[in-house]
Amino acid sequence: QVQLVESGGGSVQAGASLRLSCVASQRTFNEFAMAWFRQAPGKDRELIAAISKSSSSTDYADSVKGRFTISRDNAKNTVYLQMNSLKPDDTAVYTCAAAWSSTISTLSSMRFRSWGQGTQVTVSS
Repeated sequence: QVQLVESGGGSVQAGASLRLSCVASQRTFNEFAMAWFRQAPGKDRELIAAISKSSSSTDYADSVKGRFTISRDNAKNTVYLQMNSLKPDDTAVYTCAAAWSSTISTLSSMRFRSWGQGTQVTVSS
């Protein structure tokens, strides 16, 4: 079981940037793809970004494409989500997840083995 711990959330104004981090406990972190989800109040959980084990492939939901960037540092067992040009609609709990696969094809096809507890991001207008 991969333990995942997120950090970096907070309250910001629209247009600001935040960088989320997610540290994994497992030394085999570099063997699986990683992703970020978010869930806003009253809405379904949304898979917004994914990255393959070697960082060779990334994919994004249309809602964040061009504003958010997912990256990883396998030496630090950490995956990041750089969020720029934040909007009030980005307000949500952001959670990282470890995939069963090492590669990514489409976001909808991904399956996950572990999730973190989440970190709150609040964007005010």
